Amino acid sequence: MIPLTVLSRSLRLAYLLALILAVGLAGGCASKTSGTRGGSETPSKSGGKKRSKTPATQRPYVINGTTYYPIPSAIGYVEQGIASWYGEPFHGKKTSNGETYNMYGDTAAHKTLPMNTILLVKNLENGRSTIVRINDRGPFVQERIIDLTLTKAKELDIVGKGTAKVEILAMETQPPGQEQLIATAPGKQPAETGRTPAGASKPQPPPPPAKAAPIPDFDKGNFYVQVGAFVKIENARTLAKAFAKRGRDVVIQQYPAAGMNLYRVMIFASNSLAKAKVYEKELEAEGFRYALLLAR
Repeated sequence: MIPLTVLSRSLRLAYLLALILAVGLAGGCASKTSGTRGGSETPSKSGGKKRSKTPATQRPYVINGTTYYPIPSAIGYVEQGIASWYGEPFHGKKTSNGETYNMYGDTAAHKTLPMNTILLVKNLENGRSTIVRINDRGPFVQERIIDLTLTKAKELDIVGKGTAKVEILAMETQPPGQEQLIATAPGKQPAETGRTPAGASKPQPPPPPAKAAPIPDFDKGNFYVQVGAFVKIENARTLAKAFAKRGRDVVIQQYPAAGMNLYRVMIFASNSLAKAKVYEKELEAEGFRYALLLAR
């Protein structure tokens, strides 16, 4: 017969081994479960959506049932219409390109011009002019073509009246933050010791200032009026044929927007900006509300 003390010790050892084995098995199951859950949460490369290379501010958008198509370039852009301004209710809020709106800044809103387009805005009622940079979309009110900050509205003297007839002329497109900067440590000025450290090359003299470019004659050029933009080229051709029957020179231009190709119909207006503006107004009177004057 086995003594009671030996039996008790054997039972305790067996119980301990069984407990260790159970814990090990439980640990192995938990590891597999964790690994499976982690794998399911990782998105599949093949199932991910392709991101569009077109900036969000250059994609077509719909406001009050009207679709607006931002144009790819502002070169030669000229437009006349009503200017307005927006202030306190929007101050501190985000603009369409993600900047914070500053009613005391030098920016403006336009429905279709590329962001960071530099515009000359002239008040046709009093001759005053100012320079602005586009960083927002709007104004979405009929006949209005540009929304100014309070500061710019004051420069054109339209704050009290609220609106004025203006002409806008695209000058250039400049990404923000690309101005020439001097690289120095924060809070320090570049040191001027009067001598060149050992092993260092002598500083080169600054380049001569660039000559100012001559002011172009904006009244001369090849001016067209855009009368429509279509997804299907067949629709563009139908409209183009209608104007060709009138004896007008027509151009169908393809350009990318929001990951797709659009076809815009442009009617040659004149080699004179003044005459082209007259033709633009004639087309608006015919019912082409969104006739757009362009230069090529």
